[in-house]
Amino acid sequence: MSNCIAIDGPAASGKSTIAKRIAEKLNIAYINTGSLYRAVALAALRAGRDLASIDRGFLDTLQLEYAKDAAGGYELKLNGAFPGPALRTPEVAAGASLVATRPIVRDYLLDVQRGFAGERMVVMEGRDIGTVIFPDAAFKFFVTATPEERARRRLAQDGEAADGATLAEVAREIAARDKQDSERSVAPLKPAADAAVIDTTGLSIDEAVDTIIGRMTRQQEEK
Repeated sequence: MSNCIAIDGPAASGKSTIAKRIAEKLNIAYINTGSLYRAVALAALRAGRDLASIDRGFLDTLQLEYAKDAAGGYELKLNGAFPGPALRTPEVAAGASLVATRPIVRDYLLDVQRGFAGERMVVMEGRDIGTVIFPDAAFKFFVTATPEERARRRLAQDGEAADGATLAEVAREIAARDKQDSERSVAPLKPAADAAVIDTTGLSIDEAVDTIIGRMTRQQEEK
């Protein structure tokens, strides 16, 4: 069994904030695997590459690693530097969804994700952690929320929505991303069969975190 707390879910479901808070409470590493796909998209856009035709040769030129940042957490480094806000633009987010459909990219990043976890306990969040990356994860959760709630959250996140975007426009973008992620042939977005589904609509971050940690505690007690 992998020493991993797997937290999957669609965009703007709250999974990143929840995963970070859990890692802080348990004093373990937090890894946002979605940043890997964003980093590949960012590097390709900077290089003027066609996102739909990224090959292994291009991927082998990338240096991807998780390193401790100034706050003591783990952040992704791309070619020796922390990309920061550049990973969170709408253009990069759309590019990440596209490159994530390519088997060659997913296969390449699989080893990166598994290699970081190793023997340490980590909170890892993404879209296929419990189904593909760590199907034997010690704990599995699928975090979601209503489309309306997710659109409101995306609008509230700096840099995550285009300037002047309306709630309806953001909701349509999220629906399109959900469709692409759930219908792709490789590692589609879906809850693992043994994952606990956590609907965060109407919950504060603290309430969602307490719900997940409570389930983990009960699971350990039942062993």
